Amino acid sequence: MAKNLAAKTQGDLLVYDVNKAAVEKFVDQYPKAKAAESPAELADKASTVITMLPEASHVQSVYASLIDAIDQDSFLIDSSTIDAESARSIAKQVMERKATPFDAPVSGGAVGAENGTLTFMVGAPSEADFEKIKPTLALMGRNSILCGSNGTGQVAKLCNNMLLAVSMIGVSEALLLAGRLGMDPKLLGSIMNTSTGRCWSSDTNNPHPGVIPTAPANRDYAGGFANKLMAKDLRLAMKAAFDSGTTPILGTTAAQIYSDLSTMNDYDTLDFSSVYKVIKF
Repeated sequence: MAKNLAAKTQGDLLVYDVNKAAVEKFVDQYPKAKAAESPAELADKASTVITMLPEASHVQSVYASLIDAIDQDSFLIDSSTIDAESARSIAKQVMERKATPFDAPVSGGAVGAENGTLTFMVGAPSEADFEKIKPTLALMGRNSILCGSNGTGQVAKLCNNMLLAVSMIGVSEALLLAGRLGMDPKLLGSIMNTSTGRCWSSDTNNPHPGVIPTAPANRDYAGGFANKLMAKDLRLAMKAAFDSGTTPILGTTAAQIYSDLSTMNDYDTLDFSSVYKVIKF
């Protein structure tokens, strides 16, 4: 995402990360990029601030460190995947400073980030505010969708990823069943992708090696969307479901499967399609 901003933005790009070596490497590679010493310095010098962090606690900590540097001209876009209530709480703090907050988690994975084809699911104070940041999001993604008020971008992301986990498990079970019944799973994979079972987990990220040449399955499941990240997103989705009095049957099962997978030796950082290797009938 930062690479696309550095390559496409008209002005300077300020970057900050706790990994200073990564920042130094980045600014050496992209002349428009300059290193900031802290989130506060970045927010003081830039009118638009984009953050992407692992957990809600990290987002809260970063926003606490920069909150005094923002004003009515500041746009704060958080592309982390966190719970909707935390996103709304952070948005409230930002609006108290007269600045404009957005939750804008993404879908598309590492490939989408690299190619600038991400989808942004955006929660915003208003449609007019959303329109103001669309040109910035277009530098990093192909689609930007207003989901509603602040927090709804996170709702969309968690619901999407719950479905993604369920579909990956379903595709894996179908391919495994084909093999058990004497059919080549690779052949079934190609049939699925021209039939009604087709989905992203089959036609882009297929878990059986050889079906999709660019899928992580062809790299021993290295890269891609890690099992530990899928487990985190499903924990958030299940908490949101519980808080709303909802019990998703398939979502709950998927959450347990990925929770187990994320704690298995050598599996936590593998792509979530590696569930194919451990499903047992």
